[in-house]
Amino acid sequence: MASLIDRMVRASKLDINLYEEVEADKSSMGQAITVVVLSSVASGIGTIGILGIQGLFIGTISALIGWFVWAYLTYLIGTKLLPEPQTKADVGELLRTIGFSSAPGVLRIFGFIPLIGAIVTFVAGIWMLVAMIIAVRQALDYKSTWRAIGVCAIGFVIYLVIIAVIFSVLGLPAGFSG
Repeated sequence: MASLIDRMVRASKLDINLYEEVEADKSSMGQAITVVVLSSVASGIGTIGILGIQGLFIGTISALIGWFVWAYLTYLIGTKLLPEPQTKADVGELLRTIGFSSAPGVLRIFGFIPLIGAIVTFVAGIWMLVAMIIAVRQALDYKSTWRAIGVCAIGFVIYLVIIAVIFSVLGLPAGFSG
């Protein structure tokens, strides 16, 4: 089993071979979960001045749930709505690849630093998005990056609707996400 840190660095470098590796390695699920937790804890620490310690815990739990929902949505959209002829994937493959795509998110730990923190958080968010598109492209065996972008865009809109409904039911304010 490859080292977690090595895999996180490779995921952050947008190494397509890493995404193929974790797609095929069913034993890497624990590592994917760890990456999601580390990224969300880093985000929680980065926003602790705004959200407090509660944001750290709620953010970590919501990130894990969000990761699962996002992977399942991506699976459905990518394999049922927008498959390419060679597309063959399961939810586990998407959980693993998307989990590793959150590796650049550990940089969000610096979010608490005035001015620089906002820039680092923004850059980490864009970096994670690019990594996710690559992860989706590799997991769904797409030849087209544009199709992966489309899957992510459609999934994002559906995800936002789901989150809005959940927040409404729970009575949480509209921008609270941990």
